[in-house]
Amino acid sequence: MKTTSLPPLRVSPALRKAAEEVLEEGESLSALVLGAVTREIEVRKQERDFIARGLASSRKAKQTGRYLAADVVLDKLGKHLAARKQTAKTSKR
Repeated sequence: MKTTSLPPLRVSPALRKAAEEVLEEGESLSALVLGAVTREIEVRKQERDFIARGLASSRKAKQTGRYLAADVVLDKLGKHLAARKQTAKTSKR
């Protein structure tokens, strides 16, 4: 695979020092920056997909006239969250 580089960044000495202070043993500044960029790309893709799903759901609700009451949605989310917390607790044991 052929590689390319990101544009060089000009940062304040304080930011560079802060970044160097959090490096893991054997980690380079370049690896830290690459990891941060990679994670940010993933977060932005997930946000974009989330918004697209929300907009599609809104269009569908308007077309069909079928909506869910907020209390129903919040109840479902609360149950889902409780189940996930329970799963997390049991998997830690």
